[in-house]
Amino acid sequence: MASIKLDFRKEVFLKIEFDRNIIGSVRGYVESNTCKIGRLLVHKDFRNQGLGKALMNGIESHFNSPNRFELFTGFKSTKNILLYKKLGYSEYKKQYIHEELSLVFLEKINTQ
Repeated sequence: MASIKLDFRKEVFLKIEFDRNIIGSVRGYVESNTCKIGRLLVHKDFRNQGLGKALMNGIESHFNSPNRFELFTGFKSTKNILLYKKLGYSEYKKQYIHEELSLVFLEKINTQ
């Protein structure tokens, strides 16, 4: 519980609600002129409706001054990787964690 309180102090959280329930969220913060985006989540019953795209556009709009945006996801998250690539992100690094997990890092240069 203490770590999420620290996250709220450091990061901006965006959410989408339906019937007073959070069905999607994303968070981000700026460090060294890079917006670090994390934990894009959309409830399984509301996926493939453009909510992930809307959340990503929202966080990018909120942080419109950094030179770049950066995020990471698991290598098996192919739908997420496809979404990020459609939004203009490109892979720049892979990090092997263990046999079952590698992380894919993606970035997007801010053109605004």
